[in-house]
Amino acid sequence: MEQEPERAVSMIDRILRRDERAKKFGAGDSSFFDGDQLDLEERSALRRVAGLSTELQDITDVEYRQLRLEKVVLIGVWGKGTLQDAENSLRELAALAETAGAEVLDGLLQRRDFPDAASYLGKGKAQELKAVVAACGADTVIADTELAPSQRRNLEDIVKVKVVDRTAIILDIFAQHAKSREGKAQVELAQLEYLLPRLRGWGESMSRQAGGQVGGGVGIGSRGPGETKIELDRRRINTRMAKLRTEIKLMAPARDTKRATRSKNQVPSVAIAGYTNAGKSSLLNRITKAGVLVENALFATLDPTVRRAETSDGREYTLSDTVGFVRNLPHQLVEAFRSTIEEISHSDLVVHVVDASHPDPASQIQTVRDVLTEVEATDIKELVVFNKSDLIDETQALALRGMEPGCLLVSAATGEGMQELLLKIETLLPRPELFVKVLLPYSRGDLVSRIHSEGKVSRLEHREDGTYVETLVKPGLASELNAYLLNAS
Repeated sequence: MEQEPERAVSMIDRILRRDERAKKFGAGDSSFFDGDQLDLEERSALRRVAGLSTELQDITDVEYRQLRLEKVVLIGVWGKGTLQDAENSLRELAALAETAGAEVLDGLLQRRDFPDAASYLGKGKAQELKAVVAACGADTVIADTELAPSQRRNLEDIVKVKVVDRTAIILDIFAQHAKSREGKAQVELAQLEYLLPRLRGWGESMSRQAGGQVGGGVGIGSRGPGETKIELDRRRINTRMAKLRTEIKLMAPARDTKRATRSKNQVPSVAIAGYTNAGKSSLLNRITKAGVLVENALFATLDPTVRRAETSDGREYTLSDTVGFVRNLPHQLVEAFRSTIEEISHSDLVVHVVDASHPDPASQIQTVRDVLTEVEATDIKELVVFNKSDLIDETQALALRGMEPGCLLVSAATGEGMQELLLKIETLLPRPELFVKVLLPYSRGDLVSRIHSEGKVSRLEHREDGTYVETLVKPGLASELNAYLLNAS
């Protein structure tokens, strides 16, 4: 009987242990300059205030959207897969909770085929959870899945503290990190879609007002004002959601215009996609010195960033840093951020960044590819890049190469493999296809400039009657050069 508590403590320790492997390999000691990081101080200042309490009372929709998380206990159900898979998922939930500003105190896993339909955990485990919450002084319980409204209510009634689920945590992180007008609107829409079926009232706010003739033939004096508080909340939320959808729709043309301009100028685009905290922003900073916010936290990047880069032979292309994905990404967020995620589907190449030091990189890869399928981006060329290669040994590196043939192993922190990555991007980008010889009058300096930016110049001479150029260009530009074509030099 003495070994059982020790085994439980050992499991919790494994669940909550984070960053030890990175520290062992010397992570954080790199002198790589990640740009000015002007947003980092502001982000670091966004921390929860200690000492608040989350009491079970008539909670308004505002309080639901601004979750006040402090000391939390994690719970999960281990049904399919291995114990390691379940622990990895709970460890990721711990990282999500910490990113949201909570302090993780404990973690419980129950072995059962399916979550309990009434209270998620079985009756015995729910009572055990109540004892753990009381013993460690937690004020919030976080479930490692999306709870049905009835499951959340029933579990709250048992443990007597606030119960939230994985989806609510992700939405809360997005609400903290969104900065652009479009990003904030997308997050609010996702939050309201999540909140609508979960509105809850206590006492009189749940009762419907009587109207007309009621029991006993009493009519006068029993007619109420009509809608109850919860009905008013529901109507206000639906009205707000309709307004947000209209606003997001009106914001789309701005991104479409920028994309159309790049397309017209035939500038190839590369989208950096991948699991959250895989190092996408660090990679963008390493390549373009963009100074994009980098933080060891989940969903540090929400608003897409586009930067210009250049191949060794002078061809321009754009690099887009996109929002990270996570397993069980709430469908509300996929829908709300569809316009942002679809930036990937308009690119010429997807650089799929994976955390090489993660215990289960295969599941991360599959999660990202599932989301790419949703936005119809599966036909685009994909280059799998395992980042943080400085945190793994040679055996793990061989396993990763076997998992994804043709992949690259790089480290944005140390610069290892970056030159190979740039050369690979260069070879995968669409190349100019037509070889032409033209003599351009000096009045057409605009065409000479476009040839330099869009084509590959092999010879250029300034002659008496104009600029002579031999170049490879795309068909669109070639048609504009038809009037100046030469058959021979």
